[in-house]
Amino acid sequence: MSSPFFLPASWVRILAGAALFAVSAHAAALPSDPAGGSASAADALRAMHQRMSGKLERSSFGRPIQLDSQETPSGLQGDIYAVVDHPLPEISAALKQSSQWCELLTLHVNNRRCRAGTTPQGQDMLTLFVVRRYDKPVEQAFQLPFAYRVASATPEHLSVEMNAANGPLGTSNYRVTLEAVALDDRKSFLHFGYSYDHNVMVRLATQAYLATFGRDKVGFTVIGKGADGQPEYIRGLRGLVERNAMRYFLTLDAYLSSESRAQAERRERHWFAAAERYPRQLHEIDLETYLAIKREDRQRDGAGR
Repeated sequence: MSSPFFLPASWVRILAGAALFAVSAHAAALPSDPAGGSASAADALRAMHQRMSGKLERSSFGRPIQLDSQETPSGLQGDIYAVVDHPLPEISAALKQSSQWCELLTLHVNNRRCRAGTTPQGQDMLTLFVVRRYDKPVEQAFQLPFAYRVASATPEHLSVEMNAANGPLGTSNYRVTLEAVALDDRKSFLHFGYSYDHNVMVRLATQAYLATFGRDKVGFTVIGKGADGQPEYIRGLRGLVERNAMRYFLTLDAYLSSESRAQAERRERHWFAAAERYPRQLHEIDLETYLAIKREDRQRDGAGR
């Protein structure tokens, strides 16, 4: 590795990808105790839906999605809120087990393997194997072990949490949440949030990359218009976290498709097509290369189907 103040571009990209998800500050504060906590959390999420209903209706994504990002004092945070055409029982059935999350998360091109298991103390774990570039072998992947917990699973509310204390290259405190609440018998409102902490050297290295080799990379938040009248998108650290928030939301969206869940390659095609709707932000690889990598991963791990 070169100077600690300038990480290789591939590592900077994967640091963001490894920062998979996390509990945003307001979501982390929601109670989850069985004696009424889940009801309070469901009410709070419905209230959030009401407050942002106007933004969801006017969403630039072409569907009811709201993406928020921020630099925190110690790291980065991204949150996506969306109305989806899936009833809550279907979402709960698809996302309550850590093994299901492994299938979901490996849709991301840099996630080459995932293992679900249980510690001797009975704690559910999920370990993700992440490569710094999609064409690197899985033997070069770093591992992110997440403690996995279903905080709430009622007919009205689902809450899943994942936490990892340490990550690669000065990152730590990875925090993840998925929340879902029923809006009616056909639609649900989701909150997918993530955050992670990084030290000063990682922050400076990432900023250096984004100001040089990554200067053309943008997020989704529109901050103005250029001289040609086209939208100007946010860049820098918030642009980075927004790109990865959307990539991971799209893995969830692809997995929730009942047709996609029936067969692995259909899920992969669904995810790729959804990402390609935003080529300015998310295009990295062609479809055939992506499918070949994922096919190799499934065959290697005995999961070909």
